[in-house]
Amino acid sequence: MSDKLSFTISETGDSVDFYIIEETRVNNCNYILVTESDDENEDADAYILKDVSEPESEDALYEIVEDETELAAVSKIFGELLEDIDIE
Repeated sequence: MSDKLSFTISETGDSVDFYIIEETRVNNCNYILVTESDDENEDADAYILKDVSEPESEDALYEIVEDETELAAVSKIFGELLEDIDIE
């Protein structure tokens, strides 16, 4: 599929692996569409993460997009980029 990234959850210190499906930039913000499964044939939950790190930071800091308006807009863009994937 694509690149695998390990994320550390700041509240717990736990690590979780995500596979990047697609990336985009909207209004000077970077977004990534990720899933926990690397099996393209498997239905899996996907998450849209927004890079909220400072521009001068060496490490990226991502948060799950929860704002409904922002989520709908970015989901539409990812849907257009990935015509063969159904995003709900």
